[in-house]
Amino acid sequence: MSRMSIRTFLVTAKRHLEQAIQSKGTASFVVGNESADLDSITCALVYGYLASSTAQARHDNHVVIPVTNIPTADLFLRPELTALLRHAGVKPDELITLDDLGDLPLPLSKADWTLVDHNALTGPLARHYGSSITAVIDHHDEENAVSSAASPRIIEKCGSCNSLVVNHLRSSWDDISSTSTSIGAANAQSSDGVIDDEAYTSTWDAQIAKLALGSVLIDTHNMTDESKVKDHDRKAVRYLEARINISHKYGKDYDRKTFFDEIDGAKKELDGLSLTDVLRKDYKQWTEGDQTVGIAAVVKPMAYLQAKVKKDEFVQTLVDFAEERKLQLFAVMTAFTSDSRDFERQLLLIALDCGDAKKAGEKFVKQASDQLKLEESEVNEAISDGSKLPLCKLWNQKNLGASRKRVGPLLREAMR
Repeated sequence: MSRMSIRTFLVTAKRHLEQAIQSKGTASFVVGNESADLDSITCALVYGYLASSTAQARHDNHVVIPVTNIPTADLFLRPELTALLRHAGVKPDELITLDDLGDLPLPLSKADWTLVDHNALTGPLARHYGSSITAVIDHHDEENAVSSAASPRIIEKCGSCNSLVVNHLRSSWDDISSTSTSIGAANAQSSDGVIDDEAYTSTWDAQIAKLALGSVLIDTHNMTDESKVKDHDRKAVRYLEARINISHKYGKDYDRKTFFDEIDGAKKELDGLSLTDVLRKDYKQWTEGDQTVGIAAVVKPMAYLQAKVKKDEFVQTLVDFAEERKLQLFAVMTAFTSDSRDFERQLLLIALDCGDAKKAGEKFVKQASDQLKLEESEVNEAISDGSKLPLCKLWNQKNLGASRKRVGPLLREAMR
């Protein structure tokens, strides 16, 4: 197998998956978390592409299949993904999703999984492959769910998981680029409109770099959020921008702010989505004992969400969403720039039963209020319908550095 573009790689990986299923053979996968945000999806793409492009992998015809951890139908909820993929010459429907896996468990003699952007497999995949994790790269809290024998086993805090993936695979990437240039990587591929081997290699490298960089910039707000940006991110951004700038095709027009503004603008375009779709767009859930909590992250203020339904339907829509997913606790976290250009956060929490869920919610309020700097919001008409629930509270969250990565563990701790 020779060096190829990311688009050609996805075609090859999908074919490899189909052949493995048909022959009941073996397969290697890399998958991001169930929220399938930009970081998760692109981490899997970047890792799968680079791990499959080394000299050894090409010699062995070994393909690491990148799985986007949602059904194909949910890709439309992520306009920022479409915008970023365009920089790599890829369309959303060319990704490999849960639909391509089909019914689980897969009819394979053996399957191994690499986790990126999470360190504990969840959902249907966990029921069948929780013991098949051979590698993990993540930037969330350690959950001690992956064996110490996993290799690599990288769980470190930083703004974007892509930074860890890129830094880990940097030497492999350098080898891939230098080798493919020297042996003639192009092999008559001409879809990118370039004519020499070095141009092909630099173009493909820049496409991969843009996938990773776009996610890093989004997760760190263009490298300006000092509560998130770590040395891992700075190191990765320097490397990725060097890969872009050396490209004959992409380097001359690259500008970090312009690139960030394009992807960020697409991420905030929610006008065409229903309230339920907005909640689905960036959603995670966890189970502790016999209780399950879900958190929806949204890049618009609560008033924007309320305006998507009639005044007396807002809380009920949240309840319907939670009940459909069999949740006992449900939180909505908003993060947005106000009209005065200030960054703000809000947190809405509801409990759906009067027993353990209500107790867990009250415990969370007691334990986390100071840490998150929660200031109870004036109960407006839309939220007042929540008075019928065991617990329904809306806060202005003044700890602006505490994203879902922090609030999620605090809620889970309160449930134990």
